[in-house]
Formats: sequence, structure tokens, C-alpha cells
Amino acid sequence: VRLVESGGGLVQAGGSLKLSCVASGFPFENHAIGWFRLGPGKKEREGVSCISNSDGSTVYIDSVKGRFTISSDNSKNTVYLQMNDLKPEDTAVYYCGSGADAAEAMGVVYLLGNIDWGQGTQVTVSS
Repeated sequence: VRLVESGGGLVQAGGSLKLSCVASGFPFENHAIGWFRLGPGKKEREGVSCISNSDGSTVYIDSVKGRFTISSDNSKNTVYLQMNDLKPEDTAVYYCGSGADAAEAMGVVYLLGNIDWGQGTQVTVSS
């Protein structure tokens, strides 16, 4: 399994970035892919958004609803995260993860099953 993220960078508050995650080594269309982030000083990654490639269903945490959009191109084995109206609190290393499925419960987004991770891409939002 290999997941390669790209698209991070430095942007001013209110700006936009689009992250990409290219996956290989597993049946992409039967898995869920998610974006997670680890903010400065945080100890655990936070699930941001996930998409189930089998049916296209998506989940988001409340803080990004209306600003972030996750999408998938099964022909390219790629998942995207379009991030608009970025805020300084969105600053983090963003990781792409793959799992058997995705879910959201009590405001927490997570992947199910055996999870693989990419190396991460830094997103910095200046105020």
C-alpha cells in the first residue's frame, strides 16, 4: 500500500489549497480514503473528512463543513481535498489514510479496519 500526498503550502487566512492523495497497491474502489491532520502541539491526528469509494458517501467534521470538499477520481486512484476559506486553526500536517470504510460519530471522523497512512503534507495558514 502506498499513499502519496501533495498540495500543501503556505496560504493567508481566507485562501484556498487543494490536497491530492494518490493511492496504489490495493483495490482503490473498495476502500475508504480519509484526510486527517495533526496540529501544532497536538498528540493525536484528527479526522477531517473521508470518502467511501464504493458509493461516494462522505463525512466531515463540523469545523470544516461548508469550507472543505472531498472528492475521488477512481480512474486516477486519487482523492482530493479542496480547502476554501482557510483559517489559522487549520494549520497542521495533513495525512491521507486508507481503510475498509469510514464513519462519523459524535463529531469524530474515523476510518475502519486496517489503516495505512501517507507521509503527510504541511498546510500553514497565516493570519
